[in-house]
Amino acid sequence: MPVLLFSIETKVYNLKRFANFSMNNISFFHLCRCFFFFFTIFEIVYFQNVLMSQITLKDIAKALNLSPSTVSRAMKNHPAISAETRVLVQEYAETHKYKPNTLAMQLRTNRNTTIGVIVPEIVHYFFSTVLAGIQQEAESEGYNLLFCHSNEDYAREVRSVETLLDARVCGILASQSKTTEKFDHFQEIIDNDVHLVFFDRICTGINTDKVVVDDYAGAYNAVEHMIHTGCQRIAFLGSTPSMPIANNRRMGYEDALRKNKLPVDKNLSRICDTVDLAREIVPELLRSDSLPDAFFCINDEVAAYCMQIVKSAGYGIPEDISVCGFTNSYITEVTDPTLTTVDQHGFEMGKVAARLLINRIEGKETKPGVVSRLIKTELVPKGSTREIVQ
Repeated sequence: MPVLLFSIETKVYNLKRFANFSMNNISFFHLCRCFFFFFTIFEIVYFQNVLMSQITLKDIAKALNLSPSTVSRAMKNHPAISAETRVLVQEYAETHKYKPNTLAMQLRTNRNTTIGVIVPEIVHYFFSTVLAGIQQEAESEGYNLLFCHSNEDYAREVRSVETLLDARVCGILASQSKTTEKFDHFQEIIDNDVHLVFFDRICTGINTDKVVVDDYAGAYNAVEHMIHTGCQRIAFLGSTPSMPIANNRRMGYEDALRKNKLPVDKNLSRICDTVDLAREIVPELLRSDSLPDAFFCINDEVAAYCMQIVKSAGYGIPEDISVCGFTNSYITEVTDPTLTTVDQHGFEMGKVAARLLINRIEGKETKPGVVSRLIKTELVPKGSTREIVQ
C-alpha cells in the first residue's frame, strides 16, 4: 500500500484559492479535484493510523495457542499444516484484519521493494498524471511507493530525502522544487548507493539518470503555430530561470520568433508561473503601449486565468488576443473558448521514469553513465488560437 506524506494546510489553501476563482466552470472542476485529493489523503492517513494497531503473527499464535512458525506456514498454505489449522488461522487473520509487515519481510528476504517519490506539487494535473504512471508501472512489478510532497519548498525537499533514506528505499524518483538552489541532499542519495532518477524538473549539477519532456520543441511549435495564425507580438509567461524546463521553453519561444523574423522583446517575457502573478502581470501587459496579440503560458492554469483577465478587459479570444497553455489538462476543455495547449504526456513520463529506475535496481539497465529519456510533446490546437493563415 503506498504511503503519502503531505501538508493538510496546503490542501486547505488550494481549496480556498480555487473557490475564489470567478470563472464558474473552472472553479467547479478545480474545487472537485481539490476535494478528491483532500479526502483521498484523509483516507490514507486514517489507514496509516489503523496500521499502527494491527495484530502480528505472534498475536494470532497467542490467541489460537499455536506457535508463530505454525501460524506463518498456515498463512502461506504450507502442506505440512493441516487444512483445518490453515482455515482456522486464515479466518482469524481475516476477521482481525491482519496485514503482513512489509518491512520485516524485506529484511528477512534481503529484498527491498519500496520506491520513494518526491514531487513539488500534488494538486496539479501534470504531476497527478505522472504519479499515476509511476504507480501503474511500479505496482505491476511488485514495488510499493512512498510519496513525499515538497510543496515547492527547499527545506521540505531536504527532509523528504532524509525520510526516504531513513526508510531504506531501494530507489528514488524526484522532481525538484522551484526554490531549490543547493543540491547536496540529492548527492547524498547517490552517496548512499541508492538509485536516483529525476523526472521533469531535473538537477543539472547531479550526475544521474533523468526523464524529461521536450520542452524546447513544445514551446517552439506552439509559438510558431500562433505566428502562422497571424500573431506577431507574442508574450511569454514563463517560470524561474534556474529551472532547465523554464529555460528550454523560453529558448523555444525566442527561437520561433527569430526563425520567423520577429523581434525578441524582453519586455514581453515575464516570470509568471502562478495565478497570483498572472493577476498582476497580465493586466500590466494589457495596459502597455505595445499590446500583445498572443500569450504563450508556462502552464494551463496560468493560461486559463490569463484568458479570464483578457476577456474581462474587453478583448476577444482569439479574435483580438490568442492564448496557449502547456500541459493539456482537463481545464482546457472547460474554458471559454477551449484552450490551445501542449500535451506533455505526464502519464507516459511516469511510466518511463519508473521503468528506468526499476531497471537500474534490478540490474537490467547496464548502460554506463547517465541515461536520458526524452518524452515528445504534442501541440493540441483548440478554440483560444485562430486558424492558420493560408
